[in-house]
Amino acid sequence: MKRTKILLINPITKKIKGLSHDPGARQPPLALGILAALIPDDFEFAVIDENFEEFQWQEADLVAITSFTTNIVRAYEIAGICRNHGAKVVMGGIHVSMLPDEALNYCDSVVIGEAEGVWPVLLEDFKKGQLKANYKSNPDQLNNNVIARHDIFHPDYIFGSVQTSRGCPMDCEFCSVTRFNGRKYRERPIEDIIEELKTIKAPLIFFVDDHLVNTGKKSQDRAIALFKAMVKAKLNKIWFSQSSVNFADNKEVLKWARKSGCRHVLIGIESEKEEQLREMNKTMNLSRGVSSYKKLFRRMHRQNIGVLGAMIFGLDSDTPDDIRDRFQFGRESGIDSLQTSILTPLPGTRLYEKLKEQGRIIKNNYPADWEYYHFAYPVMKPGQMEADELQSLMNYHGRQFFRKDNLRKMMWKTLWRTKSLSTAYRAYMSNFGYGRLLLEEEIMDDDRTDGLNYNLEDRTGRSKFLKRTDILMRLFYFGLFLTNQKLKVYKNLKSK
Repeated sequence: MKRTKILLINPITKKIKGLSHDPGARQPPLALGILAALIPDDFEFAVIDENFEEFQWQEADLVAITSFTTNIVRAYEIAGICRNHGAKVVMGGIHVSMLPDEALNYCDSVVIGEAEGVWPVLLEDFKKGQLKANYKSNPDQLNNNVIARHDIFHPDYIFGSVQTSRGCPMDCEFCSVTRFNGRKYRERPIEDIIEELKTIKAPLIFFVDDHLVNTGKKSQDRAIALFKAMVKAKLNKIWFSQSSVNFADNKEVLKWARKSGCRHVLIGIESEKEEQLREMNKTMNLSRGVSSYKKLFRRMHRQNIGVLGAMIFGLDSDTPDDIRDRFQFGRESGIDSLQTSILTPLPGTRLYEKLKEQGRIIKNNYPADWEYYHFAYPVMKPGQMEADELQSLMNYHGRQFFRKDNLRKMMWKTLWRTKSLSTAYRAYMSNFGYGRLLLEEEIMDDDRTDGLNYNLEDRTGRSKFLKRTDILMRLFYFGLFLTNQKLKVYKNLKSK
């Protein structure tokens, strides 16, 4: 008897590739791994991941497409092709969860929210020919959370992705996480996380939690227990994640994070000015004060952990001087790598609703304009300048910050602060990824004779500084290889 075939698809936008340009920044589609783990034996399935292969139709009965805002146009395009071939198409992910009515113009069914609770029901309905227009999940406690199938992912992914918790209590104005996963912080059982980590062959792990260590003593104890369990299991993984400014509150958390392999954590700094933190409702940052940032960074550095500082540009109160000052803060504060995000009103956020009501969203030809919502392009009019001026300022200061000369200098500083080759390298590579994202249109323009190229070097030729420090970089990579021989993350060193 012929089994029903499901096609699982990870679409990638063709217009702005962003971080997917860089092999070291491509992220496995964890949602598809979860769906695959929930597919019963009376179905068969195949995976198409456009990070490695462009979509080509293959025979299937049901197509499941994961999506977020930036790649939704490509997702809709693929959905149309599949429906033309007679397949039923279901879409999930944060974008369609925020805008299910839009999505239903392009697919047959939408999963709103987390998939685990509704995917088995959806498959049963499909077998009966009774597929509903939408399936809405209620967030559970993650006690019975499925272990994702990591064996379905392409072997050339540099890192594996694991989620240990869902939900975020912060409720920032610009963030859609609380609407998608809720404000209640829900933690997976530690034993399930360890079992999942054991299934991942990649030596590098990204914990995709939006808030890895929640507030309060109980959550700190849980984080310590998780990190100790990783050490006990002898996983020998290097890992990175993202958290809030409370990550370094407890020295034991930092110590066991380092012992378990932590080398880099994204911290939501957003701004170095308190009035702008109030503007964004960043209450945790405000409670500590901006003067606490450098102390936070030093604490992390003492445990060999690098700081990826997430900063937002284009706030309502931002002047040209504020844009300059924020990049300068990135240079001088002790941050090891910088995520530069232009304030972007994602659907489902209070920011989106506010700016829509004010008529300030300038990229509003939907769905086509969703491709611009990748945090490196102004899709709204800022409060103190025009969008074009903001873009020019970001490009100007971004070229100064992300040029390879400066990134090498930052890497040496990270090595000095953390005494860790792998931390310095991870920070260095993160800067390359975010620099290429911010300056993508410039560096991919083959007709330009000025600015930076793909390697973030001046198009007019390599600087004297780079030539003089090449020998130091070779020594650095040699030391890195000797201490991390298993890590394929370091296999393409010669281009850096």
